Amino acid sequence: MNAEFMEALYDLEKEKGISTEILLEAIEQALISAYKKNFGTAQNVRVHIDRSTGENKVFARKEVTEEVTDDRTEISVAEARKINPNYEVGDIVEVEVTPKNFGRIAAQTAKQVVVQRIREAERNVIYEEFLEREDDIVTGTIQRQESGNIFVDLGKTEAILTPSEQIPGEVYKQGERIKAYVLEVRNTPKGPQIMLSRTHPSLLKRLFEVEVPEIYDGLVEIVSVAREAGSRSKIAVHSKDEKIDPVGSCVGPKGMRVQAVVNELKGEKIDIVEYSEDPARYVSNSLSPAKVISVKVDEDKKVSSVVVPDYQLSLAIGKAGQNARLAAKLTGWKIDIKSESQVKNEDLDEEDLDVNDIMQQIFESDVEDTLSDFNEDVTHKEEGE
Repeated sequence: MNAEFMEALYDLEKEKGISTEILLEAIEQALISAYKKNFGTAQNVRVHIDRSTGENKVFARKEVTEEVTDDRTEISVAEARKINPNYEVGDIVEVEVTPKNFGRIAAQTAKQVVVQRIREAERNVIYEEFLEREDDIVTGTIQRQESGNIFVDLGKTEAILTPSEQIPGEVYKQGERIKAYVLEVRNTPKGPQIMLSRTHPSLLKRLFEVEVPEIYDGLVEIVSVAREAGSRSKIAVHSKDEKIDPVGSCVGPKGMRVQAVVNELKGEKIDIVEYSEDPARYVSNSLSPAKVISVKVDEDKKVSSVVVPDYQLSLAIGKAGQNARLAAKLTGWKIDIKSESQVKNEDLDEEDLDVNDIMQQIFESDVEDTLSDFNEDVTHKEEGE
């Protein structure tokens, strides 16, 4: 190693942000191991690299003792005082033991350490960069598929899309560009591991933030998201500015904004509904596209009873109950949906029940009156006798 090597280290510090001092300390430690390995010694040694010239030297460190039991690690007081008369028992004496051909070993070792530290530094940079992008979306190119996992090239590194985070039925082709949600960033011995998701509800939220300037600027807020990936989703939006239509902003001119999100999610249907602080209205909106006649809410139990026209019942419930299920997820309310006819029939049944109760009461009253009159007659007859 020489002065040019030192200059290269200082340049590396500027480009990669790797401290020259930390690098030199790491090289010195590696050289100690290299010295012991190549020269088969158990000596206690120290390696020093001159910070200006790059020259390296090896020093054997020995403790000053009254009696020497191991000359590799100890030195007598008499021998030590030949070097310096001031040495006392317990002091450490350093003697240079640099081998003649140590320069070649030092150069190879230094190169290995520097390369390793550069890789570690680059990994840390990538880890920190993507750690900041956790809960955000990234765009990458599909590289390959192994054991169901999709590997996505993000430029500086590779990310993994596991089977559980893939949209059911979605086909991933090599070379295709996709957007995905950064679910988690892990720092592993092999470098940063970035886990992606195409099913997470927040992917939908982030896609709308990209497509809708009003959301990005904070004029329109996405209050809630309910998603069944690959099939259907609902988002509730709200704007504090009365002049801004939150639903219209998300739909966009001729539906262009929402269609861009639908295309990215390979045709997933998306319902955009307006959020309301009024629970009844919010529940009603959440069942879109179905029309609602009335909503009754029990705020204590967070249960709502919804009445829809007969022809809208199947639409309100949805295929396999999907629309009602998503509406419940979106609002956080339990939703009981009934058709207009069902409610009327229940009302009639209740009316019939009320009439029967009244007739029963009248009947029971008449019987009691009859028995009372009979008892009075019997009593009068007995008194007359």
